[in-house]
Amino acid sequence: MVGSVGLRRVAVLIPVYDQSAFLSRCLESLLAQELSQWEAVVLDDGSPDPQAVRAAVGAVADPRLKLLGWPHNRGLGATLNAGIDATSAAVLAYLPADDVWSPDHLARLLDALADPSIVVARAALAEPSDTSYAQLVQVAHRRTDDRWTERAELETDDLDRLMWRRVSARGSCVDTGRVTCAWTRHPGQRSRALREAFDGGLNVFRTRYRVAEPLRFASTDGGDVDEVARYARFRDRSYPTSPDGLEILVVGELAFNPERVLALRERGHRLTGLWTADGLGDATVGPLPFGHVLDLDRDSWQDGVRRLRPDVLWAQLNWRAVPLAAAVRAAFPQLPFVWHFKEAPQRSIARGEWPLLAHLVCSADACLFATAEERDWFALALHGRVDPDRLGVLDGDLPKRDWLDAPATAKLSAEDGSPHTAVVGRPSGLHAAWLLDLARRGVHTHLYGQVRAPGPKGSWTAWLDEALSGAPGFVHLHPSVGPESWVRELSRYDAGWLHRFRSDNGGDLRRASWDDLNSPARLPVLLAAGLPVLQRENPGSLVSVERVVRRDATGLCYRSAEHVAWLLQEELSTRSAAAAARAARERHTFDHHADRLVRVFRSVLR
Repeated sequence: MVGSVGLRRVAVLIPVYDQSAFLSRCLESLLAQELSQWEAVVLDDGSPDPQAVRAAVGAVADPRLKLLGWPHNRGLGATLNAGIDATSAAVLAYLPADDVWSPDHLARLLDALADPSIVVARAALAEPSDTSYAQLVQVAHRRTDDRWTERAELETDDLDRLMWRRVSARGSCVDTGRVTCAWTRHPGQRSRALREAFDGGLNVFRTRYRVAEPLRFASTDGGDVDEVARYARFRDRSYPTSPDGLEILVVGELAFNPERVLALRERGHRLTGLWTADGLGDATVGPLPFGHVLDLDRDSWQDGVRRLRPDVLWAQLNWRAVPLAAAVRAAFPQLPFVWHFKEAPQRSIARGEWPLLAHLVCSADACLFATAEERDWFALALHGRVDPDRLGVLDGDLPKRDWLDAPATAKLSAEDGSPHTAVVGRPSGLHAAWLLDLARRGVHTHLYGQVRAPGPKGSWTAWLDEALSGAPGFVHLHPSVGPESWVRELSRYDAGWLHRFRSDNGGDLRRASWDDLNSPARLPVLLAAGLPVLQRENPGSLVSVERVVRRDATGLCYRSAEHVAWLLQEELSTRSAAAAARAARERHTFDHHADRLVRVFRSVLR
């Protein structure tokens, strides 16, 4: 029995966004509660199907239940705060629209809160959520002055940061020891949109919730990103349109370095975006956080293209953009079309989308590829179908030059005499034995921005503990580093790692892998900081990035860990590769190539 009369009433907050199909099941579990003294509010946070939400609530016809809603998504924090304001009971409980309570759920939580020292009560889940924080559906707590963190301050899957940590600090937290609720796993969960472990991330979240403003974003399996601070310098600028400026429709996604497109705005061209809804967390889509690019409504894009009447369609960048680019090309074959592709034809083949990609390359007025090897691969794969003269080379994911204007930091090696190397992003090809071998030879490895996710991105978790325990003081973990900090943070090191792989194409591009064709996004990052790059030697094979770093003398091409250590000691004494990296870094910015890109656009105008 509930031990406190004042706690017999519960305010139930039911947030819903694009979950109307679950809502009736959720509300049935509320109506089935043994404890009947509750008030509840369904909080429709700008669902794309508000009529379905209204229908589910209307079917209940219970005076204890009401509906609040608004037309645009405001975020979980603002939604729950609206529910707090709309209710008055002394206890708050949470029932997301896709979750379910057992009939005794509220009663057991209130039993736990009968002790005045207890502020938060938490039920067990039918299936663990595998998160460090309690899920909404588990928790009831006393009403306090605490408020949920709202979107302008932070978006994260971590409910501890959004609320639990604050309210728990006001007293004790207790588990009921009873499984009285179910947290429903499905692809449309908010937490999955936020976490890279489930193919989510910042831009997946932006797309799903149609977020128009720059985000302060954090994920429990990734780092924090502050787009407000990062892009303030661009948002505050003006970009006048030139009288002869082009109307460019950007189709697809912008990958890691989206602000590069502002180099075209600086040249007086107008940009509008039509973004894929099938991107990854690091594949940037609009609304763009730095502004100055309009968006077409993805639900009515064909009408939008007709109204816009663009001079050129500029479709890009990776394999996830292929279906949308193909659809736009098919809908508007009369419009000049430039297909800008970076990675990877092998993924399109695996996804069954090679026919779409092949048609884009063959039908585009011009194609640009990240590397000469990638261009030549397509020329071979589509021999007789594509005009090689329409195929060019320009890495579409180069960073904006602005990030180079930052002071460098003193080298760590100047203090301890040991070489220090950096890994930015996924430690592709690295493993504990390799790092331990480097450490025995006095080489430090600094890992930046590692993500705890399934598949290749998270493979490092299997060997990290062995590396840390086997080489104490030589293997270091750091949070992710954004472009505003590339030069300041990374310039303290002596070299940076590219993907470590063994090529076996034997000089035949027909056998080339993604690694052979690719120009890694980390290459311009490391060069921006003046770091030479460590690239494994692949004698007899065609490897694009190896060819480039040898040509520019920016690479330390190695055969073994012993060879790495020797090369780094030579570099510490001469700094010749670092000088070459500084000399080459301007060529690895998008601004350096923007005028050439505009010439490509003008060459296809009809």
